Amino acid sequence: MSKLIRHMIDAKLVLKRDLDRILAAGESREPPHLVALRTGLISEDDYVRVLSEVTGYPVCEVLPEGYQGDEFSGISVSFMEEHSFFPLTKDDTGLCVAVFDPFDHVLLSSLKRVYPGTAIVLRIAKQERIRGWIAAHFESTLDPAEQGRSDSGETADVDFGLHGQEDLEQLRDLASEAPVIKQVNQILTAAVEGLVSDIHVEPFEHRVQVRFRLDGVLREHLALPVHMQQALITRIKIMAKLDIAERRVPQDGRIRIKIAGKSIDLRVSTLPTMFGESVVMRILDQSSISFSLDTLGFPARELRLFEEIIRAPHGIVLVTGPTGSGKTTTLYSALNSIYSVEKKIITIEDPVEYELDGINQIQVNTKAGLNFASGLRSIVRQDPDVILIGEIRDKETADIAIQSALTGHLVFSTLHTNDAAGAVARLMEIGVDDYLLASSVICIMAQRLVRLLCDHCKEPLVPDADLLQRYGFLGNNGTDAGPPSLFLPIGCKLCNQTGYRSRKAIFELMVITDEIRELILRNKSAQAIRKLALDQGMTLLRQDCWSKVRDGRTSVEEVLRVTGQ
Repeated sequence: MSKLIRHMIDAKLVLKRDLDRILAAGESREPPHLVALRTGLISEDDYVRVLSEVTGYPVCEVLPEGYQGDEFSGISVSFMEEHSFFPLTKDDTGLCVAVFDPFDHVLLSSLKRVYPGTAIVLRIAKQERIRGWIAAHFESTLDPAEQGRSDSGETADVDFGLHGQEDLEQLRDLASEAPVIKQVNQILTAAVEGLVSDIHVEPFEHRVQVRFRLDGVLREHLALPVHMQQALITRIKIMAKLDIAERRVPQDGRIRIKIAGKSIDLRVSTLPTMFGESVVMRILDQSSISFSLDTLGFPARELRLFEEIIRAPHGIVLVTGPTGSGKTTTLYSALNSIYSVEKKIITIEDPVEYELDGINQIQVNTKAGLNFASGLRSIVRQDPDVILIGEIRDKETADIAIQSALTGHLVFSTLHTNDAAGAVARLMEIGVDDYLLASSVICIMAQRLVRLLCDHCKEPLVPDADLLQRYGFLGNNGTDAGPPSLFLPIGCKLCNQTGYRSRKAIFELMVITDEIRELILRNKSAQAIRKLALDQGMTLLRQDCWSKVRDGRTSVEEVLRVTGQ
């Protein structure tokens, strides 16, 4: 065992159980310390630091002041790149070079032949930094994507592994070891048991951070040593049937797994970042979802209106809000409510999140040429009664949706706008004609999700008059408009010390009446449309949210977090 590897083990940067795998690389004549680095068992920062400690060579992070490099123009640039070294200075004391691998005997012997009788002085530097220096001061032969940028601290896109089938097999074996499998299973189990909606695995310079999104808020679950990064992410990619050799472009996949007796779907997304691939897993647990309008949190008036609207023979029903605001759940609940054997319902989604019995669901596949627009053109030839479009993203999709509504279909879809009235302006911005919009859309509903107070630990809040007045809990004449039941989030074991447990939606339902259609045809502003809708009885998002505060179901802080008002 080399002194360098022994030092890595003593410093607990490499585990003893990984030693056999590292030493086995001797068959391919690759130095063990480079195997540990390439397979992610040790970070490059730790690698450079350990090299410096073992060899005594200082770490070089910046070039000498005023560096030009003219005296080294005779050195082959391709040789610099092949052996990852960079000449720094040459004077009476010798030739000083920055190297990535001070044990590269071919490099050292070559330098001695080129500079006979000259002492070779070594410094240690990151490979990405060396490549950046070469790109900045010499005519690099590397592909631009593989060059470093400069010595200013910016990092290059350097891939230390996966250069052949043998490397892939090593990485696949690493990801299949018991400790890695156990760690991934523990993360998934903790997330499912904790009713988490998303798992974030994020690589940073000195750690791999795992965070859970619970009730819409991210919280750190654990931090793992950076040497586990490659094996951990590769294990997830194998489970999601993604390409483990591809680390420079985003990928999407899906995992189906059984945890605690429940079948769980995980929607997996990978994204290249500065320190590796970030992975986000959306947990889709069909057994925990009840697609019923009664359970979503509708106020009585809005529930009655929405149930009437979704039974209309034709028209467009739009649900708006940001990502993660529960739009899909609302639309699935609407479809579930109106489903019958007499109706043919077809959806086109990206992606299909939950499977609905009796409903034809289509997954968008852009690589195969199946997008929302092309899929919709085929759907209308399938004789549907109801169509759900995952999202209206462009004019082409909007035009087909409108034509479908005008020819006798009931169309459900989503749009990314902040409120109901803003959806009108958004559709006009993407090119929808006002007369088509006015004649096809029958309602627009904005929604958000708010956390509900934990009934086990919430404590009563005795508000002062200023708070009551500021947030509208007093009547216009200063008298109490009814005693509000205000509570504070405290935190206990049942709610993971958050003070909140589960979420409900808040709604802003705007029915497109004849008067509102007239404003749309006259191209009036969203403010004018909103004012008229309020006069006709529409409840704003913040008003619905404040009503839940008054009823003791959520807190003042939660209203301010979600609505900002």
